[in-house]
Amino acid sequence: MNRTKTVCWALLVMFLWGSLFPMVKLGFRFYEVKTTGDILLFAGIRFTICGGLICLFALVKDKKSYAPVKSAFLPIALSGLFAIVLHYAFTYLGLSSTASSKTAILKQAGLLFYVCFSSLFFKDDKLTVKKGIGVLLGFVGIIAINVSSEGVSFHKGDLLIIAASFCTVFSNVISKKVFKKVEPITATGCSQLFGGAILLIVGICMGGSVSFSWDWSLLVMVYICLASIISYCLWYTIIKNSELSGMFIIKFAEPLFSCILGAIILQENIFKWQYLAAFLLIGGGIVISNLKIKKKKEANEK
Repeated sequence: MNRTKTVCWALLVMFLWGSLFPMVKLGFRFYEVKTTGDILLFAGIRFTICGGLICLFALVKDKKSYAPVKSAFLPIALSGLFAIVLHYAFTYLGLSSTASSKTAILKQAGLLFYVCFSSLFFKDDKLTVKKGIGVLLGFVGIIAINVSSEGVSFHKGDLLIIAASFCTVFSNVISKKVFKKVEPITATGCSQLFGGAILLIVGICMGGSVSFSWDWSLLVMVYICLASIISYCLWYTIIKNSELSGMFIIKFAEPLFSCILGAIILQENIFKWQYLAAFLLIGGGIVISNLKIKKKKEANEK
């Protein structure tokens, strides 16, 4: 894919991920998810289904793609641990007490850390002046979302979401290395199935229960699973041959979509100056960082 197509596909992923915050919160209401056990069981059901379907698709598409899985099982399991088990345990627990729109914005904290220290993970992924400006704008946007009359404050749910964002970074770094041996779709399916199974077992052991009903509310779970499958397969295919820091800056679009959809789906109040400031700052970071990428590409072509 050329740069324009890559950015467009990445933005589609951000839209799908942004939509999942309000949809998962809606799912909590429909399926009477209340306790920690319920939350982990709900996450386990989601990713066991997603991982199983992706593994089945990868098997039908190319049986040979499973050949290197055995030798790469440990990093795939680690990716599942960070990307699914820890990431979604923190995210869902935080989401239960934090607005979906705010959650999506806080989840960018770990990405700022990565962009600043990307060279520690990949030698050719260095921090530049324009990347630094994009990161700074994004960081200020995250601070702005937590400003109140009492100053800047972070609650328990906020801290859980920030912890989840660091899990995202670690999982993406591990996954990019895994993709040198295993096809992205196959690795994604295996890691999600592994992580989903662990969440499922832990949720059951903690006495979790989810009240499913065969009515239109089941469409919420169907959407959550389909959006997860499409978005993760696309994302891991994109980052296989892309700079993680550049893609992570595009990831700042995720909270923009989440806020808009949170207002539409959950009637959350996004008409706050903090949200507007975050929109402008994060949007500015995306534009500046991608102007840099475009100029770099043009220079290479010359």
